[in-house]
Amino acid sequence: MLLHGIEVPAQIRHDNALARPLKDYGPQDRVNVTNPPFGGMEEDGIEQNFPSSFRTRETADLFLVLIMRLLKERGRAAIVLPDGFFFGEGIKTRIKEKLLEECNLHTIVRLPNSVFSPYTNIKTNLLFFEKGNPTKVIWFFEHKLPEGQKAYSKSKPMRIEEFETEKRWWGGKSRKGRKGTAQAWRVDVKDIAIETEFLKPYF
Repeated sequence: MLLHGIEVPAQIRHDNALARPLKDYGPQDRVNVTNPPFGGMEEDGIEQNFPSSFRTRETADLFLVLIMRLLKERGRAAIVLPDGFFFGEGIKTRIKEKLLEECNLHTIVRLPNSVFSPYTNIKTNLLFFEKGNPTKVIWFFEHKLPEGQKAYSKSKPMRIEEFETEKRWWGGKSRKGRKGTAQAWRVDVKDIAIETEFLKPYF
């Protein structure tokens, strides 16, 4: 927030959005845009605030369910998720089904292993979706390391300028005119298995 000029975040409440029962979030709580936190495990009991089909202690999964609840029609979300979300079974499968049925998961940006180094080397992805229409086509974009750089590190982190390639390819607000390249490809959702092999052949 400091980087965006918010020096005194007086309207920000320090709280855990997952501690409130999902059913208690109503129309007055809905938002147009969201970008939630990433990773971690919740304390015992938090999962009881969610329907039994989505109960887990994994923060990222719970927040994804909460986001789908909170977004207004045509609301937008961007979220960082590890590869484990795509390949997991059980609850993860049900969350994936809900995501593809209720939202248009239009873009997945694949990030290099070292983006969050030295804290973790887990492979992660940026998911961009809009609520209101089911997913029909998913575009993938492979984010490459800068030329000559073998990995990101604390002294050589990812820089915002590196996303100029994605911006030029994105196609504006309508995302029209996207083309397949060595870094970008599209997949029809009907060709995707939602269970353990979900998206694996395309990674």
